[in-house]
Amino acid sequence: MKKRILIFSLAYYPNFVGGAEVAIKEITDRISPVDFEFDMITPRFDRKLPKFEKIGNVNVHRIGFTAKSPKIADLVKFPLNLNKYLFPFTSCIKASQLHRERKYDSVWAMMANYAGFGAMFFKTFHPSIKYLLTLQEGDPIDYIKKRVRFVYPLFVKIFAKADRIQAISTYLAWFARDMGYKGKLDVVSNGVDISLFTKKYSDKELGDLKIKLGKKEGDKYIITTSRLVLKNAVDDVIKSLVFLPSNFKFIILGMGPDQEILQRLAKQEGVSDRVIFLGQINYSEIPKYLKISDVFIRPSLSEGMGNSFIEAMAAEIPVIATAVGGITDFLFDPIKNIDKEPTGLFCDVRDPQNIAEQIKMIEENHELRKRITKNGKELAVTKYDWNLIADNMREIFNKI
Repeated sequence: MKKRILIFSLAYYPNFVGGAEVAIKEITDRISPVDFEFDMITPRFDRKLPKFEKIGNVNVHRIGFTAKSPKIADLVKFPLNLNKYLFPFTSCIKASQLHRERKYDSVWAMMANYAGFGAMFFKTFHPSIKYLLTLQEGDPIDYIKKRVRFVYPLFVKIFAKADRIQAISTYLAWFARDMGYKGKLDVVSNGVDISLFTKKYSDKELGDLKIKLGKKEGDKYIITTSRLVLKNAVDDVIKSLVFLPSNFKFIILGMGPDQEILQRLAKQEGVSDRVIFLGQINYSEIPKYLKISDVFIRPSLSEGMGNSFIEAMAAEIPVIATAVGGITDFLFDPIKNIDKEPTGLFCDVRDPQNIAEQIKMIEENHELRKRITKNGKELAVTKYDWNLIADNMREIFNKI
């Protein structure tokens, strides 16, 4: 018998897509609609978007305040900023209305945020409906707890009322237990579209992109695919350029509220001609940018997991990261993890000079570079293929 699952999410396609939204789509697209039917409640934000549409295998119901073609910076301004604060209540009301028509078997909250509150409230009024919570949080746990301190007893209930929790890393599984959750807990990571990120491009395609970006013979491209926020520490990479030769350039794929701050920083550090802000690049084009680059880096201050690291590994580009959060599940450093085959290098948190040293090591030690890229790709292909992740999630949906 077909199961009906209602998803609570604070964002979804086509706008404002991050790792959590990618996970929903990649998983649901790979699960047969014969066995499962997925509905979703999410803020609308853009008045050009319909209140209802089907995206892949998900029936998307959009609610809340809207504006004309809003940018990501507009989401924190009135009236769009009200959406997240009201979402626990408006989503619960909408879910109850849909449930009367659709008779859901379970609800699925994407993250313990305002979406988690909405699912928790719905569970409170419909205790017989199973409730799955997915943890995808990337912010530091202490920061999350501080942010919810005035509603902490309710925040705890997001975990306590869950019938099952799925975390994308062992770090976030620990978070669930730290919040007092004692039920069934699964660690199922996010994945990578292996066919996309291992795609081969012609020399002409890659050459054309190099010309477009101005990459000359001898230039070395450091790349990141990151939302431009404090926790991703893009500023540390910009600062690291002063410790590197002038042929090292930094290309940034992504947008965020800190973009102007980072642009000013690049100018202050005297490296603005070596930092290229490319904005939001179509997801299907990202592998091409990785292929023409020499090192991937994101020296995160915190990280729930980090799809971008695995994507870079699949694209056969060496990865540098900090040993924080869920990164330690898949990145193994040749010095710090001597019992494992290396899949990348760790750099120190908030240390631009050490970042530069690790970049130089990758560039100068060709044997290490070859070893890291080989192991990284093998890890991505064998453990992080979305097809494998979807199979694991299908089992959870069957059991919930």
